[in-house]
Amino acid sequence: MRWVFWILGLFALAVAVALALRFNDGYALLVWPPYRVELSLNFLVLLLGAAFVAGYLLVRFIFGAVALPAKVREYRERRRREDSRAILLDAVRAYFEGRFGRSEKSAAGVAEAAETAALGLVLAARAAHELRHYDERDAYLARAEALAPDEPAMRIIAAADMLLDQRRFQEALLELKGLPEKHTAALRLELKAQQQAKNWEQALQLVDQLERRSVFDATQAAQLRRYAHVENLKRKALDRRALDECWQKIPAEQKRDVKIAAAAALCYLALGGVAQAQQIVEQALAMEWDSELVGLYAECDGPDTIRQIERAEQWLKSNRRDAVLLLTLGRLCARQELWGKAQNYLEASISVEPLHSAHLVLAELHDRLGNADAARRHYRESLDLAVNQLKQITGGRRRTLH
Repeated sequence: MRWVFWILGLFALAVAVALALRFNDGYALLVWPPYRVELSLNFLVLLLGAAFVAGYLLVRFIFGAVALPAKVREYRERRRREDSRAILLDAVRAYFEGRFGRSEKSAAGVAEAAETAALGLVLAARAAHELRHYDERDAYLARAEALAPDEPAMRIIAAADMLLDQRRFQEALLELKGLPEKHTAALRLELKAQQQAKNWEQALQLVDQLERRSVFDATQAAQLRRYAHVENLKRKALDRRALDECWQKIPAEQKRDVKIAAAAALCYLALGGVAQAQQIVEQALAMEWDSELVGLYAECDGPDTIRQIERAEQWLKSNRRDAVLLLTLGRLCARQELWGKAQNYLEASISVEPLHSAHLVLAELHDRLGNADAARRHYRESLDLAVNQLKQITGGRRRTLH
């Protein structure tokens, strides 16, 4: 409706001007010696109006002509940005479609003067990496660094991720050190690099940081810590002093973890630290029962086997159907030359679950007692069980591969 009011207003103005000009009898006298010009006032007003309009149009034309080069440059720049964005969009689409050759070509074609040039070069580097064109990848990253030296995060994260894919973890760690501030994705990459580099103490610190940022829940963090502690203990298995220092640094609640305790016990046993291994096993089993860990208890060949038997028999009161515990008691009794008790415990273990190791220990026991037929029977049973177990393992692996 607004345009209707504009039209009515213009008509009203035209009528008012026409009436004013009709009843205006005035004139204007212009003197420029020796010339004299007499004009009607209405005509003079029309001439002035026409002159104003002509002057206005002339000024507009001059300013438009002066500003024309800048407008042309702005238009061309806008077209270049639009073209670069279209090319980059095509490169991103091709990358996620798995057409890495096309993605690399499109991303590398983004004009270096465009605001998306660095992003295009990083994308081209990732596409080249997927094609295993590592020299081209490094060249793209170098160009991206030269174009955007003040915004290194995108390039560094991409470079570190691709280096980790090549298992060049030390170089990835060096790249990540160039970040002014490490966000969550960078910390996750650093954790992966530290794990590959077997820097387990640094990995444990990163797990703590990522758990505080809610990247891992308590269960995931516990699993990662367990793996790091176990691997760290294994690395110290040839140096008793280093092993002691590593074990002391582990928090008390994590020492009770059966997997960590088993790894520590094995390391101490390898270095002859039988007493320490026995203490670790006993403390861990007091917090959580684990058959694998109790199996190590018989390996702790300490000076007080009777005490070990008594402790294991205490455990038996609440774990009567644990075949590994019965096997452990059988081995401890055999070590103490309690042949009758050893045979009873070993036969009880086999009745619960026929383990090849239980048959083997029982065969050795019969061998020492001179029961050749029984020894041969249990040796045969042990071998059959071991072969069947090996077949199950290899069959499972084959099914996994298929």
